[in-house]
Amino acid sequence: MRRRQFIMCLCAAAGWAWPQLVFAQLTDRVRRVGVMLVTAENDPEGQARLGAFRETLRDLGWIEGRNLELVPRWVGGNAIRARTVAMELLAISPDVVLTTALATRAVQPETTTVPIVFVQVIDPVEQGIVQSLARPGGNTTGFTHFEPAMGGKWLGMLKEMAPHIDRVAFLYNPDSAARGSGSASFVQSFETYAATAAVTPVKLAARDDAELRRGMELFRSAGGGGLLVPPDLFNTLHRDTIVHEAVRHRLPTIFPYRFYTVSGGLMSYGVDLYDLYRRAAGYVDRILKGEKPAEMPVQTPSKFELVINIKTANAIGLTIPPTLLARADEVIE
Repeated sequence: MRRRQFIMCLCAAAGWAWPQLVFAQLTDRVRRVGVMLVTAENDPEGQARLGAFRETLRDLGWIEGRNLELVPRWVGGNAIRARTVAMELLAISPDVVLTTALATRAVQPETTTVPIVFVQVIDPVEQGIVQSLARPGGNTTGFTHFEPAMGGKWLGMLKEMAPHIDRVAFLYNPDSAARGSGSASFVQSFETYAATAAVTPVKLAARDDAELRRGMELFRSAGGGGLLVPPDLFNTLHRDTIVHEAVRHRLPTIFPYRFYTVSGGLMSYGVDLYDLYRRAAGYVDRILKGEKPAEMPVQTPSKFELVINIKTANAIGLTIPPTLLARADEVIE
């Protein structure tokens, strides 16, 4: 009896140890993961996203200095520089690369073999980045964050926040739009909803801070206006100016990400970006363990958040509807 119990314990121990041994064999050499981010290195928002990605990899057993070398590269908002940065990153022979929207379009044409996991890409099928969401094909898969129909959703929420507005400006950068920027994806749904909501849609173009200030000043002078700020690298890089001018001109404004509202914006509705980068780390982990990007479905957002800044609402003389306030995931006071 004692001998039988010993054998059973031995088998149980072997059964537990086998997956541990397999994982150890998979991670017995240092894996190199490249990360290409479109913000500047000193941008706290970019650093926070990288931090969420790094922390999740660590939780999954990938430890820098032991079995992981994480190599971040920063584009600094320069689309022209993106291709050079992409080639530099691929030259170090990474095992997998994490990219954001602009970076994805820079990296993907340069390799058919290095696995790519993207985040913050709008409609990757339409852009030709993957063959389909269910079966991406090739060496690329990842995470989308907004559907083109969000343009109408944002406008509807802004109208709910400020029912009196009858004109809404859609802020975009013409240069980004010419390169197929994500912001252009939302124009049709924005204009379609505007036609049903007695709202005059206005396209507000800006290429730098000076144009931003002039454009918002002219728009405000006509009265009755609100502002929709779609996801776009230009808007992210110029977020301080946009938030400041929106409050100064008392323009009810909706943003796509929480960090705008934390910085003083009125309201935001969008995907939890840190959650997106954590989920991307899970895909990188699976690829490092042998799975193929071609067979890993592109994932859609699973977590959205409505954030409202009461202090800003008071500053621009706006009373927040109780029904909207009750739906908020976070209220900043």
